[in-house]
Amino acid sequence: MMKIGILGYGNLGKGVEKAVQSSPDMELTAVFTRRDPAGVQIAAPGAKVLRADELGHMQGDIDVLILCGGSATDLPEMTPKYAAGYNVVDSFDTHARIPEHFAAVDAAAKGAGKVAVISCGWDPGLFSLSRLYAHSVLPGGSDYTFWGRGVSQGHSDAIRRIDGVLDARQYTVPVPDAVERVRRGENPTLTTREKHTRECYVVAAEDADKARIEKEIKEMPNYFADYDTTVTFITAQEMKEKHQGLPHGGSVIYSGSTGDKKHVIEYSLKLDSNPEFTGSVLTACARAAYRMNSEGMSGAKTMFDIAPAWLSPLSGEEIRAHML
Repeated sequence: MMKIGILGYGNLGKGVEKAVQSSPDMELTAVFTRRDPAGVQIAAPGAKVLRADELGHMQGDIDVLILCGGSATDLPEMTPKYAAGYNVVDSFDTHARIPEHFAAVDAAAKGAGKVAVISCGWDPGLFSLSRLYAHSVLPGGSDYTFWGRGVSQGHSDAIRRIDGVLDARQYTVPVPDAVERVRRGENPTLTTREKHTRECYVVAAEDADKARIEKEIKEMPNYFADYDTTVTFITAQEMKEKHQGLPHGGSVIYSGSTGDKKHVIEYSLKLDSNPEFTGSVLTACARAAYRMNSEGMSGAKTMFDIAPAWLSPLSGEEIRAHML
C-alpha cells in the first residue's frame, strides 16, 4: 500500500482524499495543514491531521506527498521545498510559468533523489496529452483549447488573494462562434481574447475600494489581462446561493490533414466537480511518481514523462486484456 500525505485541505485536498479512499493500492497517512489541526475534520478513518511543519521529519512515513496549494503563490514555494524531501505531485497551472517552475523543482528533486510530478490535472494534464498525441499523429496541424463554461479554481484563488476580497468565483466562458468555426475545420487564427471571456463574481469587504479591486483583476498578468473580463460585486449570501458549485470542462480540438484529406480530433470533458476530478488525476499521478522513483528515477516530471500503465492500479495483464 502506498502511503499518501496531503498538504492543504481545501476543495482540492478533499478531492484527493476521496480519490485515495477509492484507490485499492493506497492509504492516506495524514493531512497536513497550515491551520489549527483541531479545527480540521477529515473524512478518511485512521488518517491524522497534523501541522504542516510536521513534514520536517516524516519522510519515512509517506511515499508521496500531494500538494494542494494554489498556483499563484503557494506552489512556486511549496513544490521545490517539499521535493527536497519527498516524492511530490502538484497541480501548478500557470501555463506561462511552467518552464521556470519545472527548473526549480527539478533541481530540488534531483538533489534529493526524489520524483516530483508537476502540473497535473486536466489542463495542464490530460488536455496536454491530447495536444501532444494529435500533433504527433498529424504534424503541421492546429490545436485549439476551449475551457468552460466553468469555475476556474486557480483564477478564483488569484482573485481571493487581492486585498479587500473576501470571496470570489471566476467562470471561464468559450466564445460560441469561435468553437463552431474550429469544429468546421476552418483553422481560424484566433487571439486569446477571441476564444474566451471571463466572468468574475466578487464579495468585497465593506470598506474595500471596489474600483481598485476591479482594476487589479482586469490587469492581472497571466490571468485576466488578455481577456474581456467582467467583474460583478455580489453579497456573501448571493455567493452562497448561486455560486457554490464547482463545475468545469472544455475541449481540445485539433485540425490536421493527410494530403488533401482533413481530419478533426476532439477530446472533451464535462465535470460536475473540478476539484474532485483534478484530485483524481493528482492521485493517479502520485501512483506513477512512486513507481518511477522505485525504478530509480529522480527529478521533475510532467504527464508527458509518465507511461500510461504507471497511472493505473491494474496490472499490465489486466490492462492489455481489457483496454488495449
